[in-house]
Amino acid sequence: MVYEERDTGRLPVARSAATTPPPPAGAESAPARKLTFLRELTETVLLTLIIFVAVRNLVVNYRVDGESMYPNLHNGQYLLVNKAVYFHFDLNAARNLLPGQHRQGEDVVYLFHTPERGDIIVLDPPNVHSDKPYIKRVIALPGETVAVRGDKVYVNGQPLAEPYIADPPHYPYPYAGGEFVVPEGTVFVMGDNRNNSSDSHIFGPVPLDNVIGKAFFSYLPLRDAGLIPHERYAKAQAGQ
Repeated sequence: MVYEERDTGRLPVARSAATTPPPPAGAESAPARKLTFLRELTETVLLTLIIFVAVRNLVVNYRVDGESMYPNLHNGQYLLVNKAVYFHFDLNAARNLLPGQHRQGEDVVYLFHTPERGDIIVLDPPNVHSDKPYIKRVIALPGETVAVRGDKVYVNGQPLAEPYIADPPHYPYPYAGGEFVVPEGTVFVMGDNRNNSSDSHIFGPVPLDNVIGKAFFSYLPLRDAGLIPHERYAKAQAGQ
């Protein structure tokens, strides 16, 4: 029997012994996935460090030492202090970096606001050799008058209503009588425990450059945790 070979008209197709299908669109190789993971991890670490440094420069913790702010703050209490709220700079110093007329003196600009009456602030006390900042309450502002007489504090001739203090002050200020005018660029501060506090009635007004920040939150002990209130009614009593 004879078999005939028929011509089908088709060309032979070359086939590979090991044909690999192409990877699906969007798929990454293992080395690429490792590089992506390392890049994202590095970005996360850097962002965390930046946030940490920024927070440490804007907010600091402070431990109350002593009873000068009793009954509102206690010895050993831990607070958070906002350094940014009083941030300021000399605009003339920045202007003098540019060519042109040289400007004399200072033009101090506060990004938010200066210390206000009723604020509890952390400060470096003037005329005192201390390696630890103090914490006091702002009582009088630049250009205002302050006096202590008859167990009351007077600002601009008006007595302050102060239900937050431990006891009324049992000392006169100024000692020679009259009123003290708070110089520009300073604030007059006092402790809430008036008769057990080294404050402006002893070391004088505090330059604004000595103010570190405003205490705004108590976090330890937990029973005292919470926002530190601002005594706004004290501000209104002085006609501000």
